[in-house]
Amino acid sequence: MSLQLECLAYGVGHAQEGLCLQLRIGPYQVLLDCGIGDLSPLLGDLHHAAPQIDCVICSHAHGDHSRGLLALRQAYPHLPIYASEVTAQLLPLNWLHVPEIPEICQALPWRTAIEIAKNLWLELFPAGHLPGASLVRLTYHGGDRPYSAVYTGDFLLSNSRLAEGLPLEEVRNWHPDVLIVEGSYGTARYPRRRTQENELAERINRALADQHLILMPVPRLGLGQELLMLLRSHHHFTGRNIDLWVDASLAAGCDRYLELLPHLPTAVQNFAHHQPLFWDDRIRPRMRRLTPDTSLGEVPTILLTDIESDWQRFCVNDTRSWLILYPLHPGHPGPDDSLDDAPQIHLEPYLLSSHCDRSGTSQLIHNLRPQHIIFVHGSPNYLADLANLEELCNRYQIHCPAAGKLVQLPLRDKRPPTELPDSRYQGEVSEDKKRIIVHLDKALSQDSRWHNFADTGLVETRWQGDELVLRGISQRELLGRERALQIPPSLPCCANCAYYRSQQCFNSDSPLYGFKVTADGTCSVFEPL
Repeated sequence: MSLQLECLAYGVGHAQEGLCLQLRIGPYQVLLDCGIGDLSPLLGDLHHAAPQIDCVICSHAHGDHSRGLLALRQAYPHLPIYASEVTAQLLPLNWLHVPEIPEICQALPWRTAIEIAKNLWLELFPAGHLPGASLVRLTYHGGDRPYSAVYTGDFLLSNSRLAEGLPLEEVRNWHPDVLIVEGSYGTARYPRRRTQENELAERINRALADQHLILMPVPRLGLGQELLMLLRSHHHFTGRNIDLWVDASLAAGCDRYLELLPHLPTAVQNFAHHQPLFWDDRIRPRMRRLTPDTSLGEVPTILLTDIESDWQRFCVNDTRSWLILYPLHPGHPGPDDSLDDAPQIHLEPYLLSSHCDRSGTSQLIHNLRPQHIIFVHGSPNYLADLANLEELCNRYQIHCPAAGKLVQLPLRDKRPPTELPDSRYQGEVSEDKKRIIVHLDKALSQDSRWHNFADTGLVETRWQGDELVLRGISQRELLGRERALQIPPSLPCCANCAYYRSQQCFNSDSPLYGFKVTADGTCSVFEPL
């Protein structure tokens, strides 16, 4: 075994915590994102030396991935910081209150391997989620073997209105040593994005018909611009006498998108040839900049404002009827429920996903086929649920670090042998009153993988999207299930503990926390199911 890869987490995206990870790859220390507000672990003090960092890579411009970059640049003006061309232009929007912002980072093109240090190569690929968002591929060639790491930042496989999805076919079979991947939505499954858009448009349309004013607090980059495109192009709203008011920080994001038009999807560029992307009072619904003097009139009104601003001021002292639509972030609390006590205000969540659900996350992992997986960015319970999926934990070495934890990534000395090519075998399905019978070609049993699949003669089936997946149950798994079944439910042991999942303890107060433990293990902080 060799140890040339380690990952130290300064922030892993739990709750409001930002992302900041220090990856050691060969002799180099690379900082992946800097979304933490407190930079003291990176700056050092009288008692602790600052860590050695060779370069920083910013995956995209959202604050939870980049809010610390300006302070880091000021502290270390010669530290190389890399990002995509679009991200480099969007980053300054995080510091609108700063009069003069220095150049934050060096912009890199897509799909171009660049040697950023001796034998260390960096390549960026579009990651969906937000214009300019990058999937990061790092490779070090200077040791006894190549070492590779992939970091997704936030990613989305499907297309949104202003960003094309991550090109899955371009990353297939990379076999990185480690994949650092977000798990914002855990194991949840959600409808297709276009379905989500249509459901939201229907809800807004009903609210306008009921003469509600609509307030939508959104991040200043990404979701706000997506919603404005939806409201200007959806059939429920085109040509209607509606005012779309946009506050100053969100409007600054819209202005920057207009400067980046050549980098946006072709469909968006075509749209802009026929009418302005955002600002034009002649086209209904009208999109207008909100100023301190703006008076929201009697015309049907939708107000979009920065979610980090004091957006409650618009409706708390207004006697008119307001519907506040806020974006749903699974695993995160919504706005203050006390607003719902006001008779004229109604709070309601909606989902317009910009992250992958379980299906998309599994797709990316199975296409990349890493040796190690590090899950970050999401509720700890959501990340643990992902880590405990049998389809993942039976194939990969999985880690869910907390902030401040060092994850060591021991690697096999040699690459595993090249996997056999995928083969297709045709068969038939028949059913009677009690059974469904699957008949497959006998040639399937000649495949060297058949022995493991048919080890016990038992299979498990489940739906994965619209596909039905067959999986063989191994002797080891079968014995593990049998052992668990033999434990009396009244016994105060791990099998009956609320914090025991997939042979691992998730109780941070337990001495067994983070370890693989047997079902009949015990500890002093046992909590029954």
